[in-house]
Amino acid sequence: MFERILVCLDGSQLAEQILPYATEEALRFHSRLTLLEVVTVPTTVARAEASGPPSQTGGWIEETMHREEKEAKVYLENVAKPIRGRGVNLESVAVQGSPIGDIIVNYAKNNNTDLICIATQGHSGLGRVVFGSVADYVIRKSGLPILVIKPQELDT
Repeated sequence: MFERILVCLDGSQLAEQILPYATEEALRFHSRLTLLEVVTVPTTVARAEASGPPSQTGGWIEETMHREEKEAKVYLENVAKPIRGRGVNLESVAVQGSPIGDIIVNYAKNNNTDLICIATQGHSGLGRVVFGSVADYVIRKSGLPILVIKPQELDT
């Protein structure tokens, strides 16, 4: 039923709570699982770019984005190891871009995704502005089946 399943992660333990559900779907349907993290320009980098001429900030921004993407790939591979150990056909992908919702929807469409799995904070109003708004956007714009969970708050 689902040949390709896309799992949206953001590096947080809350977002990772979707993994057991996505893994079970992949095992049940013998699906290919793709772990996706979208790397965006960090706020501090954006501020630096806005405050200085490109000749002073351009190299630093590229270097920071490259480092962020590399860190995302390492993170995704660490998350992928136990899932692969269960026999799931899995790839991990880190892509640069913004807005995050557009990147997810376009990636899903361009890669023949059959199901998108995503966690949401489940807030309304201003609370949706963070990760919840991304899930909301993906639900409204993808036109694909979506597996959504509201993760449990973690004790810190």
